[in-house]
Amino acid sequence: MRDHGGDLDAARARWGGADWIDLSTGINRVPWPVPALPARAWTDLPTRADMNRLAEAARTAWGVSGAIVPLSGAQQAIQLIPRLGPPGRARVLSPTYNEHAAALGAAGWRVEAVTDPEALAGANLAVVVNPNNPDGRILLPTVLRALLPQLGALVVDESFADPVPELSLAGETGQPGLWVLRSFGKFYGLAGLRLGFALGAPEAAGRLAALAGPWPVSGAAVEIGAQALGDRDWQRATAERLAQDALRLDRLSPWPRVGGTALFRLYETPDAAAAQARLARHRIHSRIFPWSPRLIRLGLPAPDEWDRVARALA
Repeated sequence: MRDHGGDLDAARARWGGADWIDLSTGINRVPWPVPALPARAWTDLPTRADMNRLAEAARTAWGVSGAIVPLSGAQQAIQLIPRLGPPGRARVLSPTYNEHAAALGAAGWRVEAVTDPEALAGANLAVVVNPNNPDGRILLPTVLRALLPQLGALVVDESFADPVPELSLAGETGQPGLWVLRSFGKFYGLAGLRLGFALGAPEAAGRLAALAGPWPVSGAAVEIGAQALGDRDWQRATAERLAQDALRLDRLSPWPRVGGTALFRLYETPDAAAAQARLARHRIHSRIFPWSPRLIRLGLPAPDEWDRVARALA
């Protein structure tokens, strides 16, 4: 079932009102401050030099060893990687972001959901979201390195890894069979820009770039992405703020935390649907899951949103 957060239209239709705080996603609500852009970012097609500048900014920011393919969000990589070769048996460490299994199935793969990392072994392609969405489960790089020789290919979705760079395998993506996906929109709070990256071995990355086509990223995304990825001061300050805000939300929550990352928290409630409705009365949108009647996920509020969130949780 391809359910997602961010469905404010459905929330408004169900509960009414207009002034909503959307905490149903793991998107940073204090975005990187976008400056005025050069006119050519809007008027010209991105050149090869533009794309190289964006890729080099990502290489420096994440210590990438392999090739870099800029895309219109990590979602584009999720949809295209299953189409790079003949479908076979895929295993997805679950529960997790449901687009991975959906995209694999749509491309003809036989998809198995597994809950134990060791059960991934033997698959033609395996998917691990690290840190995981929605429970924040973490697999150490040593575990993933040990898995790689047992697989045809390993896709590690690091969409929530910016605050925990020590977990990343970006520095090992030159080796065949390993893909690392990175989101730009979540940590930088600019999901509407639609920018992400696939990091992989050069030959496979070349085939992915060809499948994506000549202009998968807009000129505005190139300019904003290159500047933001180089802003070390903002990155450090944001990681520190997110860590503090995550603990602040835990203290406010009436429910015990059972998972999460620096960008979202997962709580166990007696009744997730009732908890979501309680928050909706305060026009706060949260995320619940069709596979669990008790779990609710909350993103972190912006500075001017904390008072309303505190009242709703009190």
